Amino acid sequence: MAVCALGLGIFLLVRPAHEGRTLIVGVDDDTLKWTPFPLTVVRRQRALGADAVRVWVPWRGELRPTAVRRDELARAETAARRTMVVLAVFGFGAQTPTAAWQQRRFCNYAKDALALVPDAKAIVVWNEANSPTYWRGTPAEYESLLARCYDELHSRRVNVLDSTASAHDPIRFLDALATAYRASGRRRPLVDAFGHNPYPETPTEPPTAVHEGDFLGEGDYRRLASTLAAFGRTPSIWYLEDGFQTTKISAAQQARDVATAIDMAACQPLVHAFFNFELVDETRAAGWHSGLIWRGGRVKPAAGAFADAPRRCHT
Repeated sequence: MAVCALGLGIFLLVRPAHEGRTLIVGVDDDTLKWTPFPLTVVRRQRALGADAVRVWVPWRGELRPTAVRRDELARAETAARRTMVVLAVFGFGAQTPTAAWQQRRFCNYAKDALALVPDAKAIVVWNEANSPTYWRGTPAEYESLLARCYDELHSRRVNVLDSTASAHDPIRFLDALATAYRASGRRRPLVDAFGHNPYPETPTEPPTAVHEGDFLGEGDYRRLASTLAAFGRTPSIWYLEDGFQTTKISAAQQARDVATAIDMAACQPLVHAFFNFELVDETRAAGWHSGLIWRGGRVKPAAGAFADAPRRCHT
């Protein structure tokens, strides 16, 4: 097995980047859930070059989506008829579903959410499972959740994804996840694509930075690809969140970093999607400010860089 995995890992590293693949480029943004005019939001996203949007579906242990959540999902479905919608279903550490009954409840909740957005193209099972902020279980418990939810959610039209963070030792977590997967004897996949959030290690670090040790940014693609080879098949990778904050760097530098990050993703053979975290900066001063639009509605230079960045590899 080790030899086979190594061989596949080498294969992943030398595959040609030029395969006619078009990168999915989107934003992580919940605005369309909260407005009675979700298509207005979609038009603005598309005008800035976003052909997809990832929407958060919070879970706090409920058996079924609440009336408020159902209204939000109805707006997401309206949007899904005009753009690619990705649902991300998750809670925080205190809501981690580790017991079998909790996992059944969570997967049923995710299935109900997906049924309310039948035109969604993908669904993410939890967020940053290697981060204690979101997941307080073991990699084996996450493997169990992914297996259960995949069997409930996967179809020809819907991709099922996991999610890991660039920090919190993702390689160790993914290695343990692969070990649990092999030990389970399962033959079906856990996911259709692997989601990863390749944020930089520091606010001023460029997306090209290469790291040693337990951090996996976008510049560490080769290590991520070879790690995922342990799952026994050629994986697809989606960068589900990345962003460069204009409270830490200049607006001009953010634009350069966004353009570089998308260009890199387009030329990384296994990467199929890149999502910028936020369309609009958060209103809180302590919040995230990696959006393409300033608070108040003024467009940042990064918006033009985002729209103009190539969706195919040209090197």
